[in-house]
Amino acid sequence: MSTNPFALFDTSEGSFKAEIFLDKMPLTASNFLDLVKLGFYDGQHIHRVIQGFMVQFGCPYSREVTDVRKGTGRAPPKSRFAMPDGKKTKRDDNGFIPDEFTVNLANIPGTLAMANENEPNTGSSQFFINLAYNNFLNHWVDVDEDGEPCQDQKHPVFGYVVDGWDVILKIARTRVTVPDDYPAIPILVHKVTIIK
Repeated sequence: MSTNPFALFDTSEGSFKAEIFLDKMPLTASNFLDLVKLGFYDGQHIHRVIQGFMVQFGCPYSREVTDVRKGTGRAPPKSRFAMPDGKKTKRDDNGFIPDEFTVNLANIPGTLAMANENEPNTGSSQFFINLAYNNFLNHWVDVDEDGEPCQDQKHPVFGYVVDGWDVILKIARTRVTVPDDYPAIPILVHKVTIIK
């Protein structure tokens, strides 16, 4: 039986629950758990939906749906958070954490993965839920399905949706604006709560 924590996401489309892989991904999971405890995600909107690919949120600018910066926000720079062993670590000057590629957790449907800024070690507060087998996002894969290089698009997996997949699929079917992939009707994340 897992001793990992779970995150409960209460959204305007319903609720879903995800196991957070604190045991396998201590840095990435601790970063996320710290932001949840701070209420960082509460009141944000899902700001990117690509049908058949992923659903993304975690940008502080998304609280205001008309903010043109939504999708570019990060965790607080130089902020500290606790690791599972109780030691403190720190986000860098930009609010980034290093990529955690210590185990091979695949980007498969239902997994939560750290988003980045198309550069290594630029994960922060934003993450996405995979809707498909996105193998080209795995750190051990060098080329995509078309044989094209994909070394810069690597995303650490740190959780898995265990309940409420129907809610994720409902969100995934939402109509989006072009070319931004923003939901045409805003989808609010009321609150994210950690449960055991």
